Amino acid sequence: MTWDVALILVTDGLANGAVYLLAGLGLVLIFSVTRVVFVPFGDIAAFAALSLAAFETGRVPPTIGMVAVLAALALATEIGSLLRRGEAARIPKAVLMWGVLPAIPCLLAWLAARPGVPVAVHIAVAVLLVVPIAPLLARVVFQPIADASVLVLLIVSLALHFLLSGLGLLFFGPEGSRTTPLTSAVFTLGDGFTVSGQVVLMVGAAIVLSGLFFLVFERTVAGKALRATAVNRVGARLVGIRPVRTALLAYGCASLLAGLIGVLIAPVTTMYYDSGFIIGLKAFVAAIIGGLVSYPMTAVGALAVGVVESFASFWSGALKDVIVFSLLIPVLMLRSFMAAHAEEEEDEVDQ
Repeated sequence: MTWDVALILVTDGLANGAVYLLAGLGLVLIFSVTRVVFVPFGDIAAFAALSLAAFETGRVPPTIGMVAVLAALALATEIGSLLRRGEAARIPKAVLMWGVLPAIPCLLAWLAARPGVPVAVHIAVAVLLVVPIAPLLARVVFQPIADASVLVLLIVSLALHFLLSGLGLLFFGPEGSRTTPLTSAVFTLGDGFTVSGQVVLMVGAAIVLSGLFFLVFERTVAGKALRATAVNRVGARLVGIRPVRTALLAYGCASLLAGLIGVLIAPVTTMYYDSGFIIGLKAFVAAIIGGLVSYPMTAVGALAVGVVESFASFWSGALKDVIVFSLLIPVLMLRSFMAAHAEEEEDEVDQ
């Protein structure tokens, strides 16, 4: 390995790490607010990429049907809950929230599938189309079991991933898709080293979105409500913050991040209906490095995962995923060693 090769691998690793950074932020956001390890995060990113590929081939994205079905289920669930509580007067608001709002991106996607629509519109609509998916899934699946244990929520989340993978196979088919690059620019650095504009765009998007993420949490009321719910759900409820609303906001923000990830990685890798799972797993490794609570440590972990994956693929392409997931072993051992353990007290029985 020469220095030139190492520099290329580091650049590629930073690009991958930027993607894992955004995904890790989404996972930590959802877990800190709802205690759900949202396994289908990567599936939403894959649906965004495949929707963009459908636009480029002149087809109507099958994601429209998926969002419509989820919206119908969420609306039926909400109406049934309101009727059981005797709050029928809130049904029109529920129709607006769970029926009308998810239908707007579906309508936009149907209109954007016509010839002559600019690429920028396709990208924006592909992202907007997947934004309702996570909140709709949360209303149908996770909200009724919000008080369950973390293990139960994890099992349900994993089952939901397999369901979405099956729906992805049904809607998109087994063929992979790759979109055209978002930019064809090439930047030349010293000694003839070149960096593609796509890589710069991925890293720049991660930096900008991370900065916006920080500003939202520090400067906005919604961000402070999310932080309060993450720190203490009971305390947040006592001061007037509704955990259900903050949970839906967290799912919506994470779904937006997943959509952006999908359109960023679609030009650099062939996406299949189940490609999101491996992305979510590697982002989960980064989130574990951050303890599923620390956003800065998650960012550091994401960059580390990206660089390790890049060098591992150079040494052994068949074992790169094994090497990346092996990072969990020392991290978990270190966290177990540093964590404060409560000693169990044994009651002495007088003989």
